[in-house]
Amino acid sequence: MPPSTLPLFGVKVVDFGQYIAGPAVAMILADLGATVVHIDPPSGPLWDSPANATLNRNKLIVSIDLKTEEGLSRAHTLIADADIVIENFRPGVLSRLGVDFSSLRKTRPALTTVSIPGFASNDQLRREWRAFEAVIGASSGLFTDMGLNRVLRGIDPSFSPLPLASAYGTMLAVSAALLALQARERSGVGDQIEVPLACAVMEGLAYNSISIDQLPLRYKSPREREIARRRESGLPMNLSYQETQELLDPFARNYKCKDGRMFFVLCSAHKHHTRRCLQVLGLYDELLAEGLVEEMNTYLSMRDWRSDISLSSSPLPKSWADKIAGRMKTVFLTRTAAEWEDIFGERRIPAAPQRWLQEWIRDDHAERAGLMIKVDDPVYGRMTQPGPVAWLEESGEVMLNPAPRRWVAFDQAVAAFSSLPVRQLSARKADRSAGWLDGVRVLDLSNVIAGPHSGCYLARFGAEVIKLDPASPLFDSSITVIYGMTHMRGKRSVLLDIESSPGRKVFERLVKSVDVVIWNATDRQVERVGLDPQSLKSLNPDAIFCQLDCFGGIRRGPRSDYLGYENHVQATTGIMLRSGGSDETPEEYAHVGTIDVMGGFSAALGVAAALYQKARTGRAGRARTSLSALAGLLQIPFCYDYAGRGPFDEPAGINSKGYDALNRFYTASDRSLLLSASERDLPRLEGVARLQGVADVPKEELTAFLAHAIAKDSAENWISAFNTAGVGAAICESIAAIRSGHSRLADGAPGTEQGSYAFSIFRDHPSGHVLTQVDHYAVRSTVGKVYALPPAEQYGASTRQVLQKLQYRDSEIDALSGAKVVSEGWSTDYLPS
Repeated sequence: MPPSTLPLFGVKVVDFGQYIAGPAVAMILADLGATVVHIDPPSGPLWDSPANATLNRNKLIVSIDLKTEEGLSRAHTLIADADIVIENFRPGVLSRLGVDFSSLRKTRPALTTVSIPGFASNDQLRREWRAFEAVIGASSGLFTDMGLNRVLRGIDPSFSPLPLASAYGTMLAVSAALLALQARERSGVGDQIEVPLACAVMEGLAYNSISIDQLPLRYKSPREREIARRRESGLPMNLSYQETQELLDPFARNYKCKDGRMFFVLCSAHKHHTRRCLQVLGLYDELLAEGLVEEMNTYLSMRDWRSDISLSSSPLPKSWADKIAGRMKTVFLTRTAAEWEDIFGERRIPAAPQRWLQEWIRDDHAERAGLMIKVDDPVYGRMTQPGPVAWLEESGEVMLNPAPRRWVAFDQAVAAFSSLPVRQLSARKADRSAGWLDGVRVLDLSNVIAGPHSGCYLARFGAEVIKLDPASPLFDSSITVIYGMTHMRGKRSVLLDIESSPGRKVFERLVKSVDVVIWNATDRQVERVGLDPQSLKSLNPDAIFCQLDCFGGIRRGPRSDYLGYENHVQATTGIMLRSGGSDETPEEYAHVGTIDVMGGFSAALGVAAALYQKARTGRAGRARTSLSALAGLLQIPFCYDYAGRGPFDEPAGINSKGYDALNRFYTASDRSLLLSASERDLPRLEGVARLQGVADVPKEELTAFLAHAIAKDSAENWISAFNTAGVGAAICESIAAIRSGHSRLADGAPGTEQGSYAFSIFRDHPSGHVLTQVDHYAVRSTVGKVYALPPAEQYGASTRQVLQKLQYRDSEIDALSGAKVVSEGWSTDYLPS
């Protein structure tokens, strides 16, 4: 299959990016078929890492000195022929060097530019900070909100080398670039886009930062209750690792297996998974015999339950939770983790063994599915690298054999652009009131976080999104309603039983009425519901289908049909072991939706690529992504292997403070701060009061020297001094503090004018609770409109309205409702108490 079959064949990209986010955006565009010229300064990349071999695959690399007249002229020559230009410096840096995006777009309105600064250009306080990855993480609450276990253990702050801000920023920026590109096919006009990394990471943590006033106690886990109890009583957070584990739901925790490997089970809050789990373990019948009686309708208020137990609703009463967990511990010790993985996978129960990253890199499934690929790099030789993050089914195979990065002369880069067909676009006057996806109709069939988040993301750009869920819920309200308060915004909710014959007819009408269908499901599920390529083509040949799953890749692998959530990807790819620090102490990284939210952005990327291909060729493609495919991006600084590679010894575990003396946490007189510097910054540190002589301190004594000095003054004063000296540093903020300091009453604006942090308070939320939520503000476009989405409506609220638009009469809808084919609500209350 030739590269010309890839959706972005013919698209020309100039990549000024350094470090991770900018190059990663261009890498993904190149993986999808774009021709990319990457520009390095004469001294080489600003970040010297083997990861650059991954970030610059499929690219031509040219050395250009923008500080010279000749270099600037060469840069403009390349830009003059480009469709997309990417940079990720501090605001204004590239403009001061002579590459001003606003001026370029006045000359060429069809050009799309993408800027990915650390902090927003309209953030007057932070825009000039040296916004290294860790500085953004510290400023955005990432190191103080690493998970409930760490709070209970008193680990605050705790360092992680995972570039979460860059990973989120990459997926937001690349999806936005492609959404703008497909919109250009209609308007002839490109866009100027900014995606600040601080905004990106806050959006990525949306499920962690939401505040729901007077949240019913049933939605607070035992860990959250214990944290509240200790804070109210003035007790220390000093639990041991094992004590925190005993607070976990028995269906959402690790179990030791016969071979000593930990096995992560997460099958709680689902109508069938918990029961299947106990049946597979041989425990269900004996628990029934001991008096286990379940409440089957958890959407009732708990005061109306017939029993205080529901396996599909957490938390369980402690006596039952302890009993079930104890039995499960005993049974898991009877088999190896690999044996349990096969058993749970074949029985469609979400679970996975804990593996280290180096095991994942060499994993049979990862290799066979194309989640890890081989590239012959000119520097490191035969390398194993992460595979593509998103693809179209019909052309994905081409993406498994990327070209290694290649250094070329300027004339060769110009020739590469010139060899591609020239497209003439008729630019019309830009409509600043139109979104990139105005007029696009989306049917969202997905659940939990990743899939639904993609639909919500598309809605902010004008897509009309219908969210379809079963007439009778499969998940507990802790999943549907609580998570839905974030990802149901801007959607219309329909409840329908598509398994029934009349429900199937309604479903087929819905599919025929939309442009895009999104579902997080395995191939087996897709075929069963009749959304495989042939079946969908017979229903709606023009519809784009986007599929997300947990372990899927471009090719089939042994675990492609295994069910899983993002926690299983964390377990499978080494993230949990890195977070916990040892085989015995795995912990989830961050809290809710770490990779899931990236999955949502990645699905939107796939949809955008398919829309662009359809606009260019008329072909309706099938977009794919998976959570496992995104795990490589989240670990890209060290997710590679080659002969002679050094040890996998990046910072790990709860006691990690950073990389070294110049990149680590310190305690000031009042709170913690992060210093992010290098040996090149020692002359700058010499100019900071109380740090004179630092350049002469022996390396082994540097941590003690800095700790002693920093303890003598406040964090605010140190941050001011470091920033004045041009040294990277930040106070370790908490998400709660950021939310408190940057919230406003919802005003119908998306928050893009608010700087790096923006939250809206919804006092009249349909739930009856006061909600504070992070804004949809990370993507800032000059041409395309970003809509402020309304709050999430109650599930089923639009069932009648949507069916009426499908030409169903009220009498027919009433009959369908009476037969329980459709529903206008799962519960009387928005949020069951």
